Amino acid sequence: MSNETALHPVHAELGAKFTDFGGWDMPLKYGKELEEHRAVREAVGLFDLSHMGEVRVTGPDAAAFLDHALISRISAVKVGKAKYSMICREDGGIIDDLITYVLAPEEYLVVPNAGNAPAVFAALTERVGDFNVTLVDQTADISLIAVQGPKAADVMLQIVDEVTDAPEASGAHSDDNSVDAAVAGLGYYAAFQGTVAGVPAIIARTGYTGEDGFEIFVDNDATGVPSEAPAKIWAAALAAGEQYGVLPCGLAARDTLRLEAGMPLYGNELSLDLTPVDAGLGILAATKSKDKFVGREAIIAAKEQGTTQIRIGLAGEGKRAARGGYEIRDADGNRIGEVTSGALSPTLGHPVAMGYVTTEAASEGGSATEGSTVIVDIRGKDFPYTVIALPFYSREK
Repeated sequence: MSNETALHPVHAELGAKFTDFGGWDMPLKYGKELEEHRAVREAVGLFDLSHMGEVRVTGPDAAAFLDHALISRISAVKVGKAKYSMICREDGGIIDDLITYVLAPEEYLVVPNAGNAPAVFAALTERVGDFNVTLVDQTADISLIAVQGPKAADVMLQIVDEVTDAPEASGAHSDDNSVDAAVAGLGYYAAFQGTVAGVPAIIARTGYTGEDGFEIFVDNDATGVPSEAPAKIWAAALAAGEQYGVLPCGLAARDTLRLEAGMPLYGNELSLDLTPVDAGLGILAATKSKDKFVGREAIIAAKEQGTTQIRIGLAGEGKRAARGGYEIRDADGNRIGEVTSGALSPTLGHPVAMGYVTTEAASEGGSATEGSTVIVDIRGKDFPYTVIALPFYSREK
């Protein structure tokens, strides 16, 4: 049986169509996914992301431990900031991609993907060794609500009541703890602590849509009444966003939004069979001589020796979208790779896809270099796609 988030009854009242994702019964859509997608691109959308994992890491060795357990130098991240990183096996295979928030000098919040949260917690636990740290899996205790879109900041200005802790590095700091200054000044991949709709919360400027946005972490029992806290924040955000045309949004819209933004999805573009270098994300790895993390040697080898495959972007014409698993061929009909994600882009009006092709094909003189035309087999018919740089869509800043 699938897990349910604290907001599940709220989604049911809104008429959500549910689907299992990572072991959670999550809203796929509430009405028309195209309208939800456009709400985020043009105004503001509201997502329940409470299926995501939360692992709190505390202790004198917390920073050093995360430097060892993850592939990035987390100790270099200032309090009030966050870092996108990965946790890998010794062979460089990606266990998960995740975000780590620095809440205090000895306190970190690691946020893995829903389906991978148990594996990430297990891997972190195995890597504790002699580090003086404490790990607490808070996945079941915390709700995560995302407010995404060009009007996201306008909504947050109305629902954030108080700033209780805004580290200087976050950009949200002001001498008078002004809410306006905190929301407006909060940097990308930064966070502060305050109250939202009267509820204590962590407010971060992060997202998975390619738009400006905020993510709100709240303890489900923050008010003393189970599940009341996230419901209050959700209701407040819907009310504040009504003037902008806010819509509750499901996983279907989230997927097309992240695809347009060229963001990888674990299980599609990322897996145990791929390294960060394969995914074009080798830059995340801290590989100087003093950096000693799990998977370091394999990732360095992949950087130095090259990989056998590489992630690319594809743009098509018409309305027939390539889907994950579809074959990519060169002009002569030779198989050179496979699509990992694809959809008809609501924003661009034509099909887009990501996939992996051989390094040889993507190298200079190959059949899948930027600007080249490749063939995607869509249910037995050949469709031309142009290789283009990611992302497909970038917001105006």
